Amino acid sequence: MSISNSTYQPASPTSGVSARGPIDRKELVRRHNVRQQALDPRSPVSVGNGEFAFTMDLTGLQSLPDSYPVGARDELPPGTLLGTQAQWGWHATPPAQAYELSGSTVLYDSPRGPVPYVDMAGGIVNDRETGTSPAETWLRANPHRLDLGRIGFRLVDAGGDRALSEGDVDDAEQTLDLWTGTVTSRFTLAGHPVTVMTACHPERDELGIRLESPGLQGRLAITIDFPYGSEAWHDAADWTSSDSHTTTLGDPAASGLHAGSTAWTAHRELDASRYQVVITGRGLTVLQTGQHRLRISPNPGSSGSQGVMDLAVAFVSAGEGDCVPRGATGAALAAARPGAGTAAGTAVVLSGTARPAAGSSVAAASKAYWPGFWLSGGAIELAATDDPRAKELERRIVLSQYLTAINCSGSLPPQETGLVCNSWRGRFHLEMHWWHAAHFAHWNRVEHLLPSLRWYSTVLEGARQTAKAQGFDGVRWPKQVGPDGRESPSPIGTFLVWQQPHPIHLAELAYRANPSREVLEEFAEIVFESAAFMASFAHRTPRGFELGPPLIPAQESYGSIRASVTNPTFELAYWQWALRVAAAWRDRLGLEPVEAWQEVAGHLVKPRVLDGSYAAIDVEPFTIRTDHPSMLCALGVLPETDLIDKETMRATLASVLADWDWDSTWGWDYPVMAMTAARLEDPEAAVNALLLGAGKNTVLANGHNRQTDSLPVYLPGNGGLLAAAALMAAGWDGGPERNAPGFPAGWTVAWEGLVAAP
Repeated sequence: MSISNSTYQPASPTSGVSARGPIDRKELVRRHNVRQQALDPRSPVSVGNGEFAFTMDLTGLQSLPDSYPVGARDELPPGTLLGTQAQWGWHATPPAQAYELSGSTVLYDSPRGPVPYVDMAGGIVNDRETGTSPAETWLRANPHRLDLGRIGFRLVDAGGDRALSEGDVDDAEQTLDLWTGTVTSRFTLAGHPVTVMTACHPERDELGIRLESPGLQGRLAITIDFPYGSEAWHDAADWTSSDSHTTTLGDPAASGLHAGSTAWTAHRELDASRYQVVITGRGLTVLQTGQHRLRISPNPGSSGSQGVMDLAVAFVSAGEGDCVPRGATGAALAAARPGAGTAAGTAVVLSGTARPAAGSSVAAASKAYWPGFWLSGGAIELAATDDPRAKELERRIVLSQYLTAINCSGSLPPQETGLVCNSWRGRFHLEMHWWHAAHFAHWNRVEHLLPSLRWYSTVLEGARQTAKAQGFDGVRWPKQVGPDGRESPSPIGTFLVWQQPHPIHLAELAYRANPSREVLEEFAEIVFESAAFMASFAHRTPRGFELGPPLIPAQESYGSIRASVTNPTFELAYWQWALRVAAAWRDRLGLEPVEAWQEVAGHLVKPRVLDGSYAAIDVEPFTIRTDHPSMLCALGVLPETDLIDKETMRATLASVLADWDWDSTWGWDYPVMAMTAARLEDPEAAVNALLLGAGKNTVLANGHNRQTDSLPVYLPGNGGLLAAAALMAAGWDGGPERNAPGFPAGWTVAWEGLVAAP
């Protein structure tokens, strides 16, 4: 199937009519509020805005970090799930000497002759780095994402104060109210009831905290501790290098943001990283009680001394050095949409004349923003379905919308653990960008995709130089990067190619959700430069145009034979489809076609078929049955193309379901299978795939897709679930005409506002 440049019409948001009328979105969302009455070390909750997030324990703060561990992948202590992270918060450890990628560059034979690739002298064994040089270690670890500060309670007595322990917290009950984005935590401490409200401002990196503990009357203080940056794979905080950074608390001043309140600004400096922390409230005392500790307590005679503290804590990038300027969030763009209701950045008008305290003001902004989020875009309701699987699937769908909104809608492509904790040192993987963010367009919330899609324009020149050095046209996108887009040494990442069509795919989804010339013009260079690389990367042989070697497909099991891998099934289909999409973009803009794009797309070799199923690659061992079953992406993630036969793909899906090694899979593999089954008109298999009882398909009480102890959060699984659910509900171009064609015919599926898939 090809895209006709002249007749293609973008899909528009539609709905599946429910006999009960429009979906009651407030009821739909709130029945999946996260409620916890006991400490679950795997399942803390977060508040955030896409650019910043704060993850808390049962106290509503980060009082018990050791109770929520992130397992180490080396001989280091565990990290914690209780992170405070921002898209702008980065740090680089000063290197022993200037390190360059040229020291890891290796020439690989290719059909064009020797081609330079950034490789790695060491290896990656069982996801752990071994034998890396000092240069490779530094280049892979820097810049790394920061933990901006740990905010927690301490009990105060005549002898000073002490940290809380699990045993101190009794009768806990915590609720994340998805409709308002606020968390209410109730518990008993020293025999006295405590209530904590926690919220995040939708447009500023600012937390609102309101503490009520009348019985304690000032015995409960809040502290903020600041770590150094960490090069550890799993941990953003180094608490052992206190002399390597500085924390300086300034004098109090009248707040320019919260009228009637006082603000204290702490200045943080870690080598080339600089940011400020602004504490705002009334009736407070803020003291620096340690080298990197601030203590917030109530003034005697204030409301705080009666057990109430209402404050805001804002994190502000200096916008220079390693802490990059803050970008625009999807929340800000959403607030500017016509008909979006109250803009979250404007003043929230309350009845009466009293100005709200700082923390309550932040909560009011959150409560004004989140209903608009839920009322925008798409919705899927499965409650009228008798099948017991429907309730769990609806829960996962609702919670995944919240989690991706607060973790994946910022100005950079997200890391795989979002803004909760570090993995791969907080650096993001461009082959995962589709899984984090494509669903925003399917759910008609494209404004949450646009900020990270725009990032590609900031690294065009570096990507162009990579392509040029290898003898290719256009831009070659890197794999594992920080905000600067500099590649990381790797025996795997630099040989991947499936991230190359992603910007074309994401831009096309953005256009389908908002079919305007403005979208075409804004992303044309990214689309065209990506296509130029793809066309030049394919090489002509007597069989047709081929891909590789060297190459590693999305299924990374073939890393050891990267020098000989050719023609992976998914990548062949992706090449054809994306080149034709790029050609359609030129036609929409009234530009002359690029003959090479159409020639390559029309003459790619067919994928290898063995025993009636698609092989993963075109050389031995053809298919290793571990890691991602990426062959399935060729019809599922992608629409039908000339290269893929439906019946062969049906046999491939059956083969995967029969004996794949589920322990080696990843969370997005289950949506892959669901999308393939849906396009093959096997909705029962699609639902079964989304809910398959495998360890890597675990979805916790907080909605997160857990993988392992060291990868306890995995947002690509959530984003993939949403992409699959949207396709199953709204359908796809040329698909069956019935309502919700990807769900079983016996299900009652109400949906609205979704955009059909290509």
